[in-house]
Amino acid sequence: MVLLSKLNDQAIVDNLRKRFMANSIFTYIGPVLIAVNPFKDMLYFTEKEMELYQGAAQYENPPHIYALADNMFSQCVIISGESGAGKTVEAKYIMGYIARISGGGQRLQHVKDVILQSNPLLESFGNSATVRNWNSSRFGKYVEIMFSRGGEPIGGKVSNFLLEKSRVVHQSQGERNFHIFYQLCAGADENLKANLGITTLDYYNYLNHSGCYAIDGIDDAKEFKQILHAMDVIGIDTIKQMEILQLVAAIMHIGNITFVESNNFADIVDKHFLEFPAYLLGLKSSAIREKLTSRQMESKWGKQAEQINVTLNVEQAEFTRDAWSKDLYTRLFEYLIASVNQGMKITSRSSGIPLSIGILDIYGFEIFDNNGFEQFCINFVNEKLQQIFIELTLKAEQEEYVSEGIKWTPIEYFNNKIVCDLFEARKPPGIMCILDDTCSQIHAQNSGADRQFLIELNKYMSQNEHYQSGAQCFIIKHYAGAVTYNVDGFCEKNRDTLYKDLIALMQQSNRQFFKQLFPEIVSSSGKKPTSFSSKIRNQANKLVDSLSKCAPHYVRCIKPNDTKRSLEWDEKRVLHQVEYLGLKENIRVRRAGFAYRRIFDKFLYRYAILSPKTWPNYHGDYREGIKIICQTVNMDRDQYQMGKTKIFIKNPESLFLLEEMRERKYDSYARVIQKAFKKFTAQKRYAKLKEDACNLLLNKKERRRFSINRNFVGDYIGLEYHPALQALAGRKERIVFAATVNKYDRWFKISKLDFLVTTNKIVLIGRKIEKKGPNKGKIIEILKRQIGYNDIVNIGLSPYQDNFIILNVRDSYTSLLETPLKTELINAINKRYNDVGGGQILSFDFNTCHQIILKKTRFGCGFRTVKFSRNDDESDSTQLFPKGKILFVCIGPGLSSSTRPNDKRIAIKQHYERRKMPPVTYQTPPSQQRVNTSNRVYPIINNNNTNINRNSGITRVQNAIRHPEKPKPPLKPKPLPLVEALYPYEAQDTDELSFIAGDKFELVNKDSSGWWQGRMQNRTGLFPGNYVREL
Repeated sequence: MVLLSKLNDQAIVDNLRKRFMANSIFTYIGPVLIAVNPFKDMLYFTEKEMELYQGAAQYENPPHIYALADNMFSQCVIISGESGAGKTVEAKYIMGYIARISGGGQRLQHVKDVILQSNPLLESFGNSATVRNWNSSRFGKYVEIMFSRGGEPIGGKVSNFLLEKSRVVHQSQGERNFHIFYQLCAGADENLKANLGITTLDYYNYLNHSGCYAIDGIDDAKEFKQILHAMDVIGIDTIKQMEILQLVAAIMHIGNITFVESNNFADIVDKHFLEFPAYLLGLKSSAIREKLTSRQMESKWGKQAEQINVTLNVEQAEFTRDAWSKDLYTRLFEYLIASVNQGMKITSRSSGIPLSIGILDIYGFEIFDNNGFEQFCINFVNEKLQQIFIELTLKAEQEEYVSEGIKWTPIEYFNNKIVCDLFEARKPPGIMCILDDTCSQIHAQNSGADRQFLIELNKYMSQNEHYQSGAQCFIIKHYAGAVTYNVDGFCEKNRDTLYKDLIALMQQSNRQFFKQLFPEIVSSSGKKPTSFSSKIRNQANKLVDSLSKCAPHYVRCIKPNDTKRSLEWDEKRVLHQVEYLGLKENIRVRRAGFAYRRIFDKFLYRYAILSPKTWPNYHGDYREGIKIICQTVNMDRDQYQMGKTKIFIKNPESLFLLEEMRERKYDSYARVIQKAFKKFTAQKRYAKLKEDACNLLLNKKERRRFSINRNFVGDYIGLEYHPALQALAGRKERIVFAATVNKYDRWFKISKLDFLVTTNKIVLIGRKIEKKGPNKGKIIEILKRQIGYNDIVNIGLSPYQDNFIILNVRDSYTSLLETPLKTELINAINKRYNDVGGGQILSFDFNTCHQIILKKTRFGCGFRTVKFSRNDDESDSTQLFPKGKILFVCIGPGLSSSTRPNDKRIAIKQHYERRKMPPVTYQTPPSQQRVNTSNRVYPIINNNNTNINRNSGITRVQNAIRHPEKPKPPLKPKPLPLVEALYPYEAQDTDELSFIAGDKFELVNKDSSGWWQGRMQNRTGLFPGNYVREL
């Protein structure tokens, strides 16, 4: 979008909309990737696209998340956007791409499996359905994947942020709790339900008050099975899996414990609801009742301390119950994170610091009708991420231009640091500091605390331009827009208190797993507990520090509508997102700035090869050397500037020019080395090939005197000029032999086929004239047959010097082929057969009689026979005599079957034009072989009409000038003989004639090969002579 003709927010929206409607969801702004959520599965996330983008430069292919993922070593990607914009999906695509393209053995494959399976597991326990997104991340994660210097994943780590644990006990109308609760209820079998006390969803208080149980298009039962599989892959054993599910079920049962006031303190309404939590957690019902309705407090008098039991009221008991549930779920989630990290832990010691890729997938910016403490924390983190974006893309870039003395036009932008300070500043105090102070002044009582917090806010924040007060709320003007926060519940959720009594309770469990979740040493220390906002502030700052150490990439996700429907575009919603994401300012900076910068010595070191004045050694001034390089490649002077320590290149195209010319230089040098190396290895391979090929036929088949010492070329077609053949063979197939052969059909008629021997199969390719479509009338290649090496039964040959090959295939028809390159062909097949079959030996059948299995047609299959015999006319030419279902092949005697090729090689000098040789002629019936008359070499005719006077030394009288005589009338051309078609013939090539039985036409030429030339309706072409009779 840097090249947009008009630069405004509406132009950006229009461009995104056009691409969105064309199913192009990705767009670039320089290195920043814009992704619009399609709300449907797209077709360009297959292995084909992974191969396309692997190792490719960004400009070589359309924008894609794979292009960004391919360039991320020792870097990170920050995925931002509002809730439902598709951030989690983009993160999964990046992780899937990295796992797919990276190599590795068994251990490395395990690491990749853990990386991939961590997604569904953490989504199940950390994602939920909200009114804006059916799969909303309710936690943030930063995934670091460690790589060896060879690009192999050797380990990783997942850090989680801001798990919305309040969702465990309360959800807004139309939303769900975390997915795992619904997946467990839907996917558990009857036995598991009985053991865990699972009933219907509406039975549980923690699930039934929002009114949302199921989501269209999501199969909770199926996803439950995927969760169990993911835990298997990660390394969580079956016993631990059962204990995890017991804890999830216990939380649901704890939510059904209700309280009633009795004698001014709380008591359990129905003690039966204590039984299942006690059973699942390995506790006593009486212990649970005691800890939920009372707690131990320490009373000090001087140096003496006394423990007293304080009863709780109903409000305090409910708070304790919910705090217990939230803490249980939080610790379970942290255990799963630790299990994933254990599965990706680096086990081998590698030299040097490993490379890393960081992927940040965190809450999107949230603006709801009722925004509470959770949205306050989420939006604070998003403000911090926006600040990183500003610091690293807008501000840092402009500051670098100033420090380097580069001429450029400054761009104005909104710096949101003032908003971040509004949240977290200490002097003057920010909102979080004021909230912590308010919470420290209250105890378990919640009434009036939130009101007092709002009063304190108005006292300190009234002068801040990004803060506005309300009746029971306050408003913050974020970079993404103004958000109204309801203060109800702020203090309660910020306290994040778990009484020590509950920690002691869980340490009494008879199940070791639950004890391990609570490893704290319960003491009587009066240390002040850390508030939730303090934890978030610390986590956010640590995250910023981690991201600042990486070279960041950005994916800015855009939500096209609020209805979650594909191909639906809400203009106002998208425009608002384009504005607050600052895409216009980003484009302006990219246009005004420089696409590439590099310090002088590194630039010179990389591109010195482009000029003979700087390569191979340069000892002059760096600046002068760089100028020489830029002049050598004819780079315009306005395309680069020299700073104090760096060179700045303006457009990516100029950098691409440098890289392309550098690649060409290295390619030319590499070719010199390659040529010498190939020559060396070819000489060694040549002797081995000749020896192997000779051994296949030694003492079994007579040899031809003119081909026994022939060089093996491999490619007799010119594959580099016929890319369609490679496409038909397969992109990943390496072709080791290619030649055109004669293929005989059931009537022993010849057709030409290209015979390819590839790494995994044999491919036969023919040609036909396209009769319809855009290529009508053109000759196109078609795939005739593919034969896997494991399907070859044997190869039949005669003991004589003929060129026939009989390819017998398991459960299929036989291919009868003829080629003068038979020795090289069968040697190539034999080698690949051995490699694919793990050393299996290919069978060869040397016999004078072979049976041919015909291809099955509607008339059934059948058999043909080929019989070989030797005549005594000392001729190397083959004579074919078809008779019914038998083909008789006769040939003269060749060299002895014990003959070996000599070691002398024929040196072929490519700069000399090879002498054209007439085509090989076979004495065959006219319908079987056609000579290509266009390749014949005719004698040179002397067209010099100059009269040579033999007596030029004798003086003669010049002849008188004569007037031109009247020319004689031309002779009437002799009429051509006529022929009549006996059988119909359909042209197989463009230079042939088609006719039906009874057609009469002129005979232009008769050729001894059997292919005659005729003229019919002013069209001249070839046809088989045995299909007609002369009149």
